[in-house]
Amino acid sequence: MLKKTLFQIHWFFGITAGLILSLMGVSGAIFSYQPQITKLINPESYSVIEQPHAKLTPAELFSHFKQQQPKIEINSISVTKSPTESSVVNIQKQGERRGYDMMVNPYTAEVLPEIKGQAFFRFIEQFHRTLTAGEFGKQLTGACTLILIFFVLSGLYLRFPKKHSFKQWFAIKPHLKGRNFLWDLHAVVGTWVMVFYLTFACTGLFWSYDWWRAGMFKVMGVENTRAGGKEKPEGRPAKGMQQRGPDAQRPQRVPEAEQQGSTLSNVLVQQQLNQAWAGFNTQIARDYSSVTLTVPQQADGRVKISFVDAIPQNERARNSAVFNLKNNQLEKVDLYANKKLNEKIMSSMLPVHRGSFFGPVYQFFAMLAALTMPLFFVTGWMLYLKRRKQKRLTQAARGDLGSEHAVLTEQAWLISYATQTGTAEQLALATAKSLQQAGYAVVVKSVQQLTAQDLQQAQQALFIVSTYGTGSAPDLAVGFSKQLMKHRADLAQLNYAVLALGSKEYPESFCQFGHAVDTWLARQGANPLFELIEVNNANPKEIQQWYEALAEVTASDVQQVEIKKQFETWTLSKRELLNPNSLGAPAFHLELQTTADVTWQAGDIAETQPQNSVERIQEFLQQQSISAETLTSQGKTIFEVLRSKDLTQPICAYATLDELLEQLPELPRREYSIASIPAQQCLQLVVRQQSDAQGRLGLGSGWLTQHSVIGQEMAIAIRSNPSFHLIEDDRPIICIGNGTGIAGLLSLLKQRIQQNRGRNWLIFGERQHEHDYFYQNQLEAWQAEGMLQHLDLAFSRDQAEKQYVHHRLREQAEVLKNWIADGAVLYVCGSIQGMATDVDHALEDILGTELLQQLRDAGRYRRDVY
Repeated sequence: MLKKTLFQIHWFFGITAGLILSLMGVSGAIFSYQPQITKLINPESYSVIEQPHAKLTPAELFSHFKQQQPKIEINSISVTKSPTESSVVNIQKQGERRGYDMMVNPYTAEVLPEIKGQAFFRFIEQFHRTLTAGEFGKQLTGACTLILIFFVLSGLYLRFPKKHSFKQWFAIKPHLKGRNFLWDLHAVVGTWVMVFYLTFACTGLFWSYDWWRAGMFKVMGVENTRAGGKEKPEGRPAKGMQQRGPDAQRPQRVPEAEQQGSTLSNVLVQQQLNQAWAGFNTQIARDYSSVTLTVPQQADGRVKISFVDAIPQNERARNSAVFNLKNNQLEKVDLYANKKLNEKIMSSMLPVHRGSFFGPVYQFFAMLAALTMPLFFVTGWMLYLKRRKQKRLTQAARGDLGSEHAVLTEQAWLISYATQTGTAEQLALATAKSLQQAGYAVVVKSVQQLTAQDLQQAQQALFIVSTYGTGSAPDLAVGFSKQLMKHRADLAQLNYAVLALGSKEYPESFCQFGHAVDTWLARQGANPLFELIEVNNANPKEIQQWYEALAEVTASDVQQVEIKKQFETWTLSKRELLNPNSLGAPAFHLELQTTADVTWQAGDIAETQPQNSVERIQEFLQQQSISAETLTSQGKTIFEVLRSKDLTQPICAYATLDELLEQLPELPRREYSIASIPAQQCLQLVVRQQSDAQGRLGLGSGWLTQHSVIGQEMAIAIRSNPSFHLIEDDRPIICIGNGTGIAGLLSLLKQRIQQNRGRNWLIFGERQHEHDYFYQNQLEAWQAEGMLQHLDLAFSRDQAEKQYVHHRLREQAEVLKNWIADGAVLYVCGSIQGMATDVDHALEDILGTELLQQLRDAGRYRRDVY
């Protein structure tokens, strides 16, 4: 719930505050290089030609401008050591809070051209801080900066605790497509810039809120000497200019009579500047790049001096001193290099914010990070729109139809489905949408909702039904098959068609329930619109036949509506053998990770797209005398294309590779119960190796447990399995299963325990306690914590007479009845051959056929068996 809430807030702020943060990021990136850009575009203001004689001293510059422009008020004079850099005379000017920097030739005192670009950078600075909207803009940017901190921390949490490799965390995967690529770009680049954004936000708030600024001083352990907790205006830096000092001069005594006035005469100021300049160069004993002398205004016998080291750490790394004119001594020398790190940070907040505090390399990457701000806004919006589109597609199949609540009329098409895993329902909804688009009214109902009156009232009906297990009806359709199909009904008015779903991997029961429905309808006098259509493993070509047949009988343009499965790229991160030395086939615990935004419910299914092993592909190519590097018309190598092809098909003569590939269908997909819940941040599966008569590993189990390697990327789609979902209330649950069926049961138990619901009972069976007790530590820990009230185990080979889970059920018959009377819901997961059938018989004997059917109809007997 916490993760879901954080995610909702994350994307909501992303599509709102994201725009402002994008503008702040771009403007901040531009402003971060303001000193360098200003100097680059103003070479005539910052650079001069070196002359053979010395530069003018501060006193000489002061005297010159007082003679040339007696009305100007000079605040300070900056001189650099470099012979090719200009000097700066800072004067008072209306509208300039920190004065106006007048660039002058240090040899002739000629005023150089005014600096270009200052108005632009003032605008950029104001835009960055307030969006040029005054106090309101300042509050808006401050709030968005706080949101940026939330983005970073929530984004990091949403990625954790996934056990990604370094590559998963930091490498962009350009081979990903569509939404997967957008999510990967958003997450990976977000990880890159995380430190930069935290630094930007924490330092940027220094100028936004007094309480934040005061807190920073307190946390950093630095005394806040700024008035009112606010930063005092700092004198303009010397724009990086270097200064060379003149020869030392003999200090001149200042007449006491002239010191008594509150305002100094120009002559006295010139004398003080001379004395301070000479004394500073004589006593500093430290190399420097520039010196700024503040023009004294009061007769206090002191001149304030600011100077920058020869190689300054950043643009605010300034040293300060006071020259005492009375004793001709340099006093109160405060060197930036001697400050502690916390003091440096608090006195250089702008360089820390820009990144220059940490050096030019860091500053460059900080600038790039700021420029990527719009990337997150754009990708966030695109992901949001794709998410909305996906929701609309889902709702279009159900909510937009509104067909389940439509009134059944003579003109309406009745579409009924029988599903175990949801595929038949999806096809029924897609068919309904196709007919609606062709102009027909439709009503969609599951077969358990059908009544004899519905069938007798309808004029045309479509049945889309799957076969479950060994030829049985899906669990929720058992009532329909045992009740309605056991009675006679006059359906002479009904025109019908049946789409039967099944799997040819079970040839004895392929589409058996679909044929049973078709036979029953024909016996009741109903008229088939066309012959029953069989579909093997949701084969698209066979489904297309269904739509073509509907188009023909309706004489309408009935178009196929595809059922889009959202396959995501997952990475195999862990594979662990669960049953070493077992009498049975090896069973493995698998963990997979993804960067995509994927969620599921306890009880859902992972549909995987297996691939052929390297050995199998090489064997096939050798048989066909084809080189693995041969290119196909798709521009891919034949080896790469054959990874997902069924190589067991008989091959007819072919002239080109395309003709060969047309004979090879795509490999069938494999489904596995998910053993984890979304809160675990990984997909967990339990897979047992299967082998054919020749000892060759099965397609899905071989791919997952042996042919793939750790770090292998796989295509997996999460499929909702509503018939096995967890109840939403606190009723007790009874979980029954064997072997790898523990996977589906584990997800249910994990969800219950996360919800702090402890009325749980597990009955689990395997071969030997010593080798096949899957997840023993986890199960016994839950039992010790009281979250698993009953744990009954059946290890069939640990005693002479084999014991199975249905034996434990019979032993606990009275307890079972009490739990059922208390509203318990039954969940069965595992093999249908043996276990599920035996459990079903045991439940009938204990509870009675009628009560068991009531449990099915009420959704209190749920199965995920295979």
